Amino acid sequence: MPYNGPLQIHRSGFIVATDSAQTDQTGTPSAQVLIVEDEVDHAEVMADALRKPGHVCTIVNGLEAARDELLHGNFDVIVTDLVMESETAGLEVLKLASEYQVGAETIMVTAHGDVPTAKAALQGGAYDFIEKPLDLPVFRNLVARAAETVLLRNQNEQLRGEVGAAYGFEGIIGESAGIRKVIDQIRKVAPSTIPVLVTGESGTGKELIAAAIHKVSKRAAKRYVTFNAAGQSESLLEDQLFGHVRGAFTGADKDREGVFEYADRGTVFLDEIGDMPLGMQPKLLRVLENGDVVRLGSNDSRKTDVRFVSATNRNLKQMVERGDFRDDLFFRVRGAEIHVPPLRERREDIPVLVNHAIGRLSADAGISRPSITQPAMMRLVSYSWPGNVRELFNVVHGMIVNADEEITVRDVPDDVRESDQDEEHSSMRGLAGVGLDRLEKEAIRQTLAMTSGNREQTARLLGIGERTLYRKLKEYGLR
Repeated sequence: MPYNGPLQIHRSGFIVATDSAQTDQTGTPSAQVLIVEDEVDHAEVMADALRKPGHVCTIVNGLEAARDELLHGNFDVIVTDLVMESETAGLEVLKLASEYQVGAETIMVTAHGDVPTAKAALQGGAYDFIEKPLDLPVFRNLVARAAETVLLRNQNEQLRGEVGAAYGFEGIIGESAGIRKVIDQIRKVAPSTIPVLVTGESGTGKELIAAAIHKVSKRAAKRYVTFNAAGQSESLLEDQLFGHVRGAFTGADKDREGVFEYADRGTVFLDEIGDMPLGMQPKLLRVLENGDVVRLGSNDSRKTDVRFVSATNRNLKQMVERGDFRDDLFFRVRGAEIHVPPLRERREDIPVLVNHAIGRLSADAGISRPSITQPAMMRLVSYSWPGNVRELFNVVHGMIVNADEEITVRDVPDDVRESDQDEEHSSMRGLAGVGLDRLEKEAIRQTLAMTSGNREQTARLLGIGERTLYRKLKEYGLR
């Protein structure tokens, strides 16, 4: 906000308003501001100017003191003089701020002759610069804009986090308690190097869990290598995992590194680990225990450092009891276990998954996104999905191809519709003799789950008014 009142030159060299009531009130929430200035009077005047609109100011008078505050404090805006004990001190502060105060903005204060250096600082990440002598109203406005930039960025990041928590995390779609537990487990184990075993039925998305662990880990910038152990001979597995040296076998005309060496300092995802032959398991255990890899045809071991994530749809405990899987390897790969629930146990995720699949598959096919009717969605929610998410995506893909502008019940595959009807008839036979109030409560509960808690849709599907539904929810203690 420009100030048009009387001005005077302060003894520190700043331009200040003589009418103290005309302060710059921008409405921006107060910010934590670090002022780095080797001239004490200048620093105090800047701090006084920023405290009037409500900012909280910390003053330091040199580079080393600034380093300590940036390392241990938490700031929204850093204001630093460009030239202090050295001509590059301000640039050093900017560098430290970008390293230790990632979400903050830095403003450079410069004399007229140092403007070219200040402009270069903008290329290094500074928010802006301002020349001496400072016009304090302009200075306050500049800090206010920087603080508002930080606030908006933080709000956007928080909003993205909330949306991700509700509807998806690194490609994992769902809002059920089961999926929220999986996401919470990923966040906990990802920063460590502990091996993770992902279990669950085929088609539940175990590979997405493994990829998410890598993406949010400290190794995200390194290689992520996936390998499927199913259906391969022991010799081929050994060659692919550990590599070979020249002459190891016929056709080995040069050295080749295996998966573990290739993924060094990154993450290896070994899918279908339950199919790993017994003869290969001790070699795999050696890699997990000490990082040693021995190529085929060589006696020399090579050190590797990989994060190991594996997955299986088998019961490894039962395989250990039968002697089909080594117990020491089992305990090693199951440093932490994440179980992905089948789709039938998290039906409330189905509408979210269906809508996600419609959008993604329509875009991939280059066609307009069709809508889906509520009866068609209900058929999909009622189905047991033995093939889990993989089967659901295949079914949705087929419906998109066959549908026009709208997916209706007639676009739902016959086996999905017929299975739904069989289950419904079986369920009805099992309810014979059950009280009507219990039947009504269960119907409301299941319909709420199918509509992801949408009361308007639930009332419409049940054929009752919303007020009646609200009364029944209260009567039966349902949410």
